[in-house]
Amino acid sequence: MANTSAEAFAPATVANLGVGFDILGLALQEPGDTVRAERRTEPGAVIARIEGDGGRLPLDPTKNTACVAARETLKLLGAAQGVALTIHKDLPLASGLGSSAASAVAAAVAVNALFGSPLTCEELLPACIEGEAAVSGYHADNVAPCLFGGVVLVAGTTAEQIFRLPIPDRLHLALVTPDVAVPTAMARAVLPKTVELHDMVLQTAAVARLLNALHRGDVADMAAAMELDTVIEPARAHLMPLLPEIRAAAKQAGALGVVISGAGPTLCAVCDSQPTAQAVAGVMEYIYRNAGIPATARQTRISAEGARVLRVD
Repeated sequence: MANTSAEAFAPATVANLGVGFDILGLALQEPGDTVRAERRTEPGAVIARIEGDGGRLPLDPTKNTACVAARETLKLLGAAQGVALTIHKDLPLASGLGSSAASAVAAAVAVNALFGSPLTCEELLPACIEGEAAVSGYHADNVAPCLFGGVVLVAGTTAEQIFRLPIPDRLHLALVTPDVAVPTAMARAVLPKTVELHDMVLQTAAVARLLNALHRGDVADMAAAMELDTVIEPARAHLMPLLPEIRAAAKQAGALGVVISGAGPTLCAVCDSQPTAQAVAGVMEYIYRNAGIPATARQTRISAEGARVLRVD
């Protein structure tokens, strides 16, 4: 008997890791989005319901990342039947945590599971990227870590161009998301069109230092390298409320470094223990709330697993 529904979870992601604009990303243990795919006789993908988005996400199948990814997955499967999706958003929109990528990846994984999981994660990657491209551009710095898990180097948009990197044992993360939306399009619009040769050398050296620190498991040097961004953060800093104050307070509480997560406004603090990450999360949230800005903070770690199937019925 054919499956009638399948549900999948896809985690939040931190893209760029400070200096690695569009080429580095990591998957978080939580939070994440969940998508349920139900079989329907009509071809294509439609949305049955969206929960947790406050009515902000489009129901138009051509404009919703999950629906686009589901449609592309059906094409890869050669499926004559279609699916209806129920999307549960646990990720805030326009937050810098890979919200659109998580919905796309969860949908692709759920649809694949519904039809017996014949496709590998590598084979699902193009469908996920197409979903992400519907709202955030054709790149994989969120999709790749969300789908594959861990820390990844994204050298292109094919599976052969995605490289898994080591996860330092002592790496803990503290995140704070102020209640201020920073759409990816806005964050990209403020970026410089050209980069001075001197800045390019500094930036590439910082990326190399970060990769070296990851391979050595050196969390402190990793954090130091992540903060050496001379191109992206200076252009976007004004979009992130209280960035200097958050960075100073987090470091006073024990953080080794603080960077913008993706396009922001979420800020990501690198720590070397769970108690430190918990304390840093509390301090960052306090700074925002004391300034009258609602914020959500958490401590978490990297998920080596990435997206996963929750159930198949």
